[in-house]
Amino acid sequence: MFEVKESVPLATDCCYVVRHDWTRAEVESIYHQPLLELVYQAQQVHRQFHKPGDVQLCRLLSIKTGGCPEDCAYCPQSAHYHTEVRSGSLMPVAEVCRAAEKARKEGATRFCMGAAWREVRDGKDFENVLEMVRSVAALGMEVCCTLGMITARQAGRLAEAGLTAYNHNLDTSPEYYGRIITTRRYEDRLRTLRHVRDAGISVCCGGIIGMGESDADRAGLLFELARMNPHPESVPINLLVRVEGTPLGTTASLDPLTLARTIATARVLMPAAMVRLSAGRRSLTREAAAFCFMAGANSIFFGEKLLTTPNPGRDEDDLLFRELGLRAMSRA
Repeated sequence: MFEVKESVPLATDCCYVVRHDWTRAEVESIYHQPLLELVYQAQQVHRQFHKPGDVQLCRLLSIKTGGCPEDCAYCPQSAHYHTEVRSGSLMPVAEVCRAAEKARKEGATRFCMGAAWREVRDGKDFENVLEMVRSVAALGMEVCCTLGMITARQAGRLAEAGLTAYNHNLDTSPEYYGRIITTRRYEDRLRTLRHVRDAGISVCCGGIIGMGESDADRAGLLFELARMNPHPESVPINLLVRVEGTPLGTTASLDPLTLARTIATARVLMPAAMVRLSAGRRSLTREAAAFCFMAGANSIFFGEKLLTTPNPGRDEDDLLFRELGLRAMSRA
């Protein structure tokens, strides 16, 4: 089991200032630093804003799987592609609540629910999601949803139900976006994020690397995130999980050092954010995972499945935490 311990005090020998006025050139300059210099800088920033060694444990559950009308080239849940994922209906509220209770007992402080929808539609399913949010919030956990596009009114209702955060990733840079998705515009994503922020819900927004994009695209994604004011409170950095049947299923694997570089840059640009080492951990060696934590990652999703793709097992994560001296973050 993950061990929860008292944390050491924050380091105070650093005086980094949070900025929202980054230029694209500045972001690219940070990203292209010698890697060890970049990681050293990220560690200094991390220790000013976070407790060293503390890692938040999150659990992500697919509450409605498959059949999505979007054509995201990375996603096995898209109805456009022939994968092993089968479309299902929304999970019963009681079943979701049991999963949340189990995750809480296992050390999770944040429970995330994902539905393979293009957008939220008012009706019975949305009412059930609101009840899920209320039930998870009652457990004393942070509760996050990723349901596709939402209106301002729907964001308000989620906030009233007790939603802590809403996930809606930008995925990649604006320049590369059209090569990954054609059924939703970049502006559509930004509009949903504005609705979330206006409703008083914290923003969870990051992207995916390893989709054939360039270093400039990775810097471009981070630039878009870093100029948000305020920054997203949560920034998931996902490494593409290649799934047979999707357009990106045969994409060449990405060097894990590029993942560490992206995480370190995110940490420097958005120092107070939780930087989440998200999808793709199954493909990392423990040394690569350790380097990502050194680069500033301070959250993971645990459990053998992340929506529909494989994730490291609990025993593997327990061992990694012990070897690295990491601590599961306790509840506030």
